Amino acid sequence: MPSNETQAVEQLGVVLETADPERAWNAFRLGNTALEAGHEVSVFLLGDGVEAEEITDDQFDVRDRMEAFVDAGGDLQACGTCLDIRNSEDSEYCPMSTMADLLEIVTASDRVLAIG
Repeated sequence: MPSNETQAVEQLGVVLETADPERAWNAFRLGNTALEAGHEVSVFLLGDGVEAEEITDDQFDVRDRMEAFVDAGGDLQACGTCLDIRNSEDSEYCPMSTMADLLEIVTASDRVLAIG
């Protein structure tokens, strides 16, 4: 007889490839929810996603959710090349990382979700 128990995801990787306010906000809401449930979560900002920290929107406070994510122990990294292309610098909530770091997230995660 099959068990009704489901195995919890231990490591979740999220690749955020958009600066759309609602999508970015939801990505970090998911990350925060997973952290609260005891999961380890890494978010990698790629492409337009590296602009997430600068999103200003009356309805979707992305910066607040990003800060909550990092403060709760979430791992947040950003593509250094993508930052360079935009003449942007890394910051506390947008640390410069590499494709090797993204590869580590993808290969170490039990599940990977791309939001773009």
